[in-house]
Amino acid sequence: MSTGNICIFGLGVLGGALAGRLAACGYHVFGFDPDSRALARAESQGVRPGEDRHIETADFVLTSLPDDKVIEAVLRGERDVLRRMPTTAILIELSTALPGTIRDLAEVAAKRGIAMIDCPVSGGPAEAAAGTLTLLVGAAAESIGAAQGVLTALGEIQHVGVPGDGKTVKLVNNMMSMGNVAVAAEAFTLGVKAGMEPARLFEALAKSGGRSVHFLKRFPKVLERDFRPGFSAAMGEKDLRLALALTHEMRVPGLITALVHQLYEMTCASFASEDIVAIVKIFEREAGLS
Repeated sequence: MSTGNICIFGLGVLGGALAGRLAACGYHVFGFDPDSRALARAESQGVRPGEDRHIETADFVLTSLPDDKVIEAVLRGERDVLRRMPTTAILIELSTALPGTIRDLAEVAAKRGIAMIDCPVSGGPAEAAAGTLTLLVGAAAESIGAAQGVLTALGEIQHVGVPGDGKTVKLVNNMMSMGNVAVAAEAFTLGVKAGMEPARLFEALAKSGGRSVHFLKRFPKVLERDFRPGFSAAMGEKDLRLALALTHEMRVPGLITALVHQLYEMTCASFASEDIVAIVKIFEREAGLS
C-alpha cells in the first residue's frame, strides 16, 4: 500500500477509474469535477471530495480533462492550480491534447518550480481500474523517478521523451486505433451482408492477419449489440480532430484520418454517447442490415 496526497481533476469514465485505482492503492485521493454524479461515483470508490486547501498540500496533482481549453482553465485560468500547488508537488497530465499546449504548460510549471509529467494513456476504464494501462510518458527521468509509485500503480511506463511527446504518441496511436475500428466495421459489415453468420465471422477473423487489438476488444460488443461506452464515439471524434490539427501544424498529409474523422462525425450524429464501435451501425444502415 502507498501513501501520499493526490488531487485529481476530472472524474469522467477514465478519470474516475484512475482515481478509484489510486485510492485502492492506499493514496489519499481528493477528486474535483463539476458533475455531482461523477463526484458521487468516485466517492463510492474511496475518493474524497476535493477542496482548494487540498491542492496546497498535494504531493501529486493529476488532470484527466476533456480538451485543451479545459486543461488551460484548470491549470492556468480561473482555477490556476499551478499557482496553488506546492513546488514539491508533481503535476501529471493524463488528458489527450495538443503537444504544443503541454509544452507551453510545462514551461509555465518549470518557472514556478513544479515538475510536469506528460502522461496520456492507452487503455480504457477497465485497464485503469486494474492498473494495466500503458502510460505514454514525456518527462525528465528524475521526475519519473519521483512519481514512480503513482505511475506504476496505474500501469506500465513507456518513456517516449519530454513533455509534449506523450501527446504526440497518443494522437498518432488514436489515429491508428480509430482507423482500425472504421475499416473493421466496413469489412465486418460486408462479410455479414455476404451471408456470413456474425459469430462465426468474428471467430475466423480473430485468428486471421487482419485482426487488431481493437477488433478483438470491441467487436464482441457488436455481436452482443452492447454499445455502452468504454471510449465514446464523441471522444474518438475529438481525438481525430486534434490529430488533424497536428497534421496541419506539421504540414503532413492526413488524408485517411480526414476520411475516418468524417465517418465519426456521421456516427456522432446519432450515436455520440455510444462506444466507438457504434460506427458499425453506419455501415449496417447503408448495407440495409438495420
